[in-house]
Amino acid sequence: MRTKSILNLLVIDDDQIYAERLVKLLSAYYDDVNLGFLDDKEKLLKSLRHQWDVLVFGRAYDLSFTDVVGIVQEQGLDLPLVGLMSDEMATTGRNDEGMPAVIDGTMVKALLAEKETQVVMAICLQHANLQSRRQLNTLRHVLSEAELRANILIKNSKSAVAYIDEGIHVFANDSYLKLFNFETMDDIIGLPVIDLIAGGDDIKDFKQFLRQFDKGDREQVEFNFASQRMDGSTFKAKLQLAAATLNGEPVTQIFILQNSNNSAEVAKRFAIAESKDSLTGLNNRRGFEERFEVLYQLVLQDKVSAGLLYIHLDNIGKISSSLGLQGVDITLKQVAYMLDKAVPNGYVSRFSDAAFTVLVEGLKVQALEALAESIRQRIGDMLIEMDKRTIHTTASIGIVNIDSHAAEPKVLLDRAIDAIRHIRIETADQGNASHLYIPGQHADSDDTALAEHLANAITQNRFELLFQPIYDINHDRSNFFEVYLRLPLADAENTVLNPTQFMAVAKTHKLRKKIDRWVLVNACKKLNDVRKTHPEARILVQLTSASLVDNKLPNVVSQLIKAVGGVSGALMLQFNEQDVVNHLTVAKSQFAALSQVNCQTGIRNFGTFAKSIESANFLQPNMVRLARSYMQDINKADNLETIKSLIIRTNKLNIDVLIPYIEEAATMSVAWSIGARYLQGYYLEELSDTMNVV
Repeated sequence: MRTKSILNLLVIDDDQIYAERLVKLLSAYYDDVNLGFLDDKEKLLKSLRHQWDVLVFGRAYDLSFTDVVGIVQEQGLDLPLVGLMSDEMATTGRNDEGMPAVIDGTMVKALLAEKETQVVMAICLQHANLQSRRQLNTLRHVLSEAELRANILIKNSKSAVAYIDEGIHVFANDSYLKLFNFETMDDIIGLPVIDLIAGGDDIKDFKQFLRQFDKGDREQVEFNFASQRMDGSTFKAKLQLAAATLNGEPVTQIFILQNSNNSAEVAKRFAIAESKDSLTGLNNRRGFEERFEVLYQLVLQDKVSAGLLYIHLDNIGKISSSLGLQGVDITLKQVAYMLDKAVPNGYVSRFSDAAFTVLVEGLKVQALEALAESIRQRIGDMLIEMDKRTIHTTASIGIVNIDSHAAEPKVLLDRAIDAIRHIRIETADQGNASHLYIPGQHADSDDTALAEHLANAITQNRFELLFQPIYDINHDRSNFFEVYLRLPLADAENTVLNPTQFMAVAKTHKLRKKIDRWVLVNACKKLNDVRKTHPEARILVQLTSASLVDNKLPNVVSQLIKAVGGVSGALMLQFNEQDVVNHLTVAKSQFAALSQVNCQTGIRNFGTFAKSIESANFLQPNMVRLARSYMQDINKADNLETIKSLIIRTNKLNIDVLIPYIEEAATMSVAWSIGARYLQGYYLEELSDTMNVV
């Protein structure tokens, strides 16, 4: 039995007779055409509560085509658009040959209204594309659920399993990491799988084996070889390959079965790797989490009071840029040794790349703060020698008191990390301070009130956007603008909040993605207005990790870029380096998807991690924006050489560098000549509510 074909058509125009004429013509292709007709914004917002298949835009009382695109994106709708010729689109809507400037599966811009045959064909094709996308989304959902179930099983499997893409590791479960003595997945991401093969004929044979598998040969999926760990030790193993998907993308699954005669040795290595950090000899994150759980249970039973210190070294990125990984390793070893001696009765762990944790028992809040300050001062006073160079580092320390009413360990750890973020904000990214997390300062009533204000700001457009120009040295112009978000409060002091003051609450209440979407849509509206007189204008928009992991972001961005003229480079999205490192594989996929829709990408606060260059090489953004810490004492020779080295290494990857926070003439004169393409700061121009193209 044939399914009845129905078209739900929404027409925005001031000519209802024309809309009804379209319905009559479309009736030849559909069993039923449901028409929605309106000509103003208020009616549009109400109509979008219902599901429509195609929207045709002609003329409206208080709407432009760009406005409609923005509203559709704000609502998060997959609604194809057909734009009819209007004054707004007279210059940008058609190309030099008189054809519509945009023709694809989600938008046609712009057709002549009197060309009814073209309009009807566009509507039918847009509807057919929409139906295909809906069917594809259903299939993707089924596949995603199956992939999710499979990946959960693999992640928790006792067998050693990894995923590779073109011979490079993109995922490994805990058993795989233990087998090769890796601490975290970050240590193996980007590592060629052949680096884990002992050598000789095995490497040559494995390359041929992998090449045949990639060509589709499934007759041979097993490979016997001698494997090697990072410490050089080897063991005999069998490897099996299978086709798989990760985040919806095709990859190759590796399953490694170790020969049984090595089981005793492996068990011994596993036991050590589970709780010890190979570099410092301290407990690692796994050991910390196990100890934290035991201590937490004792605290809940009122058997002991306890405290947590989260110690983050402030300038590891700069040490790496100046002295390489050897300098980082020496610094971490020396700090680890000092902590172990400074807190003999505590449980000291190396938590991550540049962070340590300390669990202590029996200390009151004041004693915890005193201990944190003592550790901070001792780290700041350390003089670490390496090859006739003296390394100096400082630390930011988050403090959390643990009592019988405390939240669960994961929440307590998040609070300690939030304390570090507070220090970053208060010290303008300089660090070298300690901060006690006091739950009373984060009361639910205050958070709820702010969350309500944020929700209203999204729906009622109460946010404000400011812009700061970025000077392009290569082209000697300032037509590139960074977008800044602000939230006015309705109080007597006319308080205005910046994102660092409200994003924590937005994260708790799951509002960050909606806020990001508001910024994107409204920044592009502003850009569209400016590009009417300055067609080369472009913008840089900062988004949160909520958008970094949002697989719908490229589609949203694609529509917005088309609405502002479809020019490559008109929009660049930047993400914080911390967020990118936390979601490295997802970020690579997202950056590639954004590039496909002519959207450029950038990394903000760049250079704060030991492997910043390696991450940038893996992700290939268009631009990086240096962290503020690099601008401190830029006129000193050592600091200047560090920045020069970082810029040279970044430029070699064909990635542009932006030097921010230029606030005086001396800094400007230095920054001008060290290889960066972009300069930005209050010395050049302050924030403004308009984009003033120079």
